[in-house]
Amino acid sequence: MTRKGRVLLLKTVVWAVCLTPLAWVSYRFFLGDGLGVDPILEFEHWSGLTALTVLLGALAVTPLRRLTGYNDLQKVRRIVGLFAFFYVTVHFMAWLGLDQYFGWSYIGEDIAERPFITIGFTAFLLLVPLAVTSTKGWIRRLGKNWVRLHRLVYVSGTLGVVHYLWATKADDRWPFVAAAVLAGLFGVRVWWSARANATRRVPSAGRAGSPDGPRASTPAARGET
Repeated sequence: MTRKGRVLLLKTVVWAVCLTPLAWVSYRFFLGDGLGVDPILEFEHWSGLTALTVLLGALAVTPLRRLTGYNDLQKVRRIVGLFAFFYVTVHFMAWLGLDQYFGWSYIGEDIAERPFITIGFTAFLLLVPLAVTSTKGWIRRLGKNWVRLHRLVYVSGTLGVVHYLWATKADDRWPFVAAAVLAGLFGVRVWWSARANATRRVPSAGRAGSPDGPRASTPAARGET
């Protein structure tokens, strides 16, 4: 199989995996138990957990690529990131419409007075510019600033974990699992950054000997954050 064919197959698999939660909740609603005795609360929990899971999946793409050496994984990072934004939007709209019935005064009070709502809303807002600027055109226009902007995904992910932890009252196991995964993803990035900084301090024979030595592609050119 050609590389183009492998990438197409990988993207197809990623699309199928990312759509599976939506297919499952649709099956439950139309053909299953109807989402239980409190379908609105169940839908909110499902959409929030799915959003956080897919967001962590998007953050895991680059570490997995570097650890496995399978560079084609970077081709699906944008897909996973946009699916994360999609599920975050579904979660937000479920709260906005099904829970609050678009009662704007109550919505404003909730955002201002309930800390876990404030944090969740902030996490959503931080993802909006990232979704808008996820195209190749915006990557070219923003250059290195694109990488700086998209580092907000780490802040959004952290706020998402805190929001999940505060919103979960009965079972707090999964929020701590999400926090552990996020900490691990932060940890490998910090380690790689420290190694890269240490390498820069050591003179490179290739760069010192010739202006035509090897050049590393920038994170923005690879679509990394």
